[in-house]
Amino acid sequence: MEHTPRNPGFTLPAAYLSSTSSSFTDFLRAQAPELLPRAGAVPGSGSGAGVSPTSPGGSGFAPPHGTTIVASTFNGGVLIAGDRRATAGNTIASRDLEKVYVTDTYSAVGIAGTAGIALELVRLYTVELAHYEKIEGVSLSLDGKTNKLANMVKGHLEVAMAGLAVLPLFVGYDIDASDPKRAGRIVSFDVTGGRYEENAGFHAIGSGSVYAKSSLKKLYDPDADSETAVRAAVEALYDAADDDTATGGPDLVRHIYPTVVTVTAEHGAVSLPSAETAAIAQAVVRERSERPGRLG
Repeated sequence: MEHTPRNPGFTLPAAYLSSTSSSFTDFLRAQAPELLPRAGAVPGSGSGAGVSPTSPGGSGFAPPHGTTIVASTFNGGVLIAGDRRATAGNTIASRDLEKVYVTDTYSAVGIAGTAGIALELVRLYTVELAHYEKIEGVSLSLDGKTNKLANMVKGHLEVAMAGLAVLPLFVGYDIDASDPKRAGRIVSFDVTGGRYEENAGFHAIGSGSVYAKSSLKKLYDPDADSETAVRAAVEALYDAADDDTATGGPDLVRHIYPTVVTVTAEHGAVSLPSAETAAIAQAVVRERSERPGRLG
């Protein structure tokens, strides 16, 4: 049966059919700038959504902030994990916020900082990668992915200077690496868009990052398999929560556990099932409680 359009007189504008730019952000900026995250507002931040941090109405406004994110490489891949707590000032704004996201087949991003802006940033970044692949027919290189994210972070500098900083942590598997066992990479950023390769094999961001990195320094093993690396990441988040009030530890009562994504050549970027992370977190809590003195 011949297909009949619902609106025969409707045609897409020429810009929608053009492939002159592979950047979805550039396309939005030209065709629908109102859909981009706004520099003067805090989208998606609960009751404070749309309030300018520099306006009189924004006085004392404390949007939710997310922490803590850890990442580490292992033999044949890389992982990223995050706790689930978001805070607003000295209160808990959310106990089950998702802060780690798969962004394409071989990459994932964890977010720390102002939650509403961070969530919009990572969602737009995910669309950017998919849009580029559809237009160009190939995916961005790993360096291209991190440069793209660095430019997006830099675009939020005005908001960061107003006290609403967003910091992502990127992990990816480099399919062009000469050594597949060491192809996992970790890249961090600063609020000005600075991009930094983390060659130690592990890194952490967020308010609990100092404690998490100290824990990973003792637990990290570059030759570990994925299961051992995941266990070390959960241990690091537990240690961060033990000393940092903004970081949430495993919540056995509410069944809230860290989010973990692994990235390997064989399986790509995969979120671990909640049952698996729950089992690991419960084992960590159980073993800590059985230690002499129960000091964590």
